[in-house]
Amino acid sequence: MPGTTLKKSLGIMAIAGVSPYQAKAGEEYMNEAQVAHFYKILDAWRNQLREEVERTVNHMKDEAANFPDPVDRAAQEEEFSLELRNRDRERKLIKKIEKTLLKLEDDDFGFCDQCGIEIGIRRLEARPTADLCIDCKTLAEIKERQMAG
Repeated sequence: MPGTTLKKSLGIMAIAGVSPYQAKAGEEYMNEAQVAHFYKILDAWRNQLREEVERTVNHMKDEAANFPDPVDRAAQEEEFSLELRNRDRERKLIKKIEKTLLKLEDDDFGFCDQCGIEIGIRRLEARPTADLCIDCKTLAEIKERQMAG
């Protein structure tokens, strides 16, 4: 799969075929153009992840073999285990993307779930599923470290 490596090295905005959003002076936050911009990014990301899941399923079907050598069988099982773990992470990410797409539809996208302020275009472009502003996210990480440590 030579194209997969290239595709994975591209950022999600490149996969979606969009450039960084250029806000116009006096433009309202999360206007129609911004919502369309993020919809395109999230939809492309979701589609890319779905393609990866489909590729894994096909790969595992094609490559599944009952090796007589226990070392070969163990190596294949380990490879499949790693692939399944990655796909499970991607499945969870797809759910998070779909939740974010619903927020877009409900005009609730782009605002911090904790304090309600704007998350910001650049932060959302870097992490389209972000639901906390940078300050609230920083505080949450500090609290998490304190609880763990």
